[in-house]
Amino acid sequence: MNAKELREKTPDQLREELANLKKESFNLRFQQATGQLENAAQIRAARRNAARVKTILNEKAKSAAE
Repeated sequence: MNAKELREKTPDQLREELANLKKESFNLRFQQATGQLENAAQIRAARRNAARVKTILNEKAKSAAE
């Protein structure tokens, strides 16, 4: 997922994507705690993707306010 793809989405789609990423992050942390996580880099990727979505949501909100 890159920023260009995210900028093409509507704010509602971005909020839905953010909710999905938070669920994924929770599940990955749960797997890590139980020792089932094979690739720890997935946690970092999920966190960064969530941050990307939040950044673009804030950009859209700022441009709408102007």
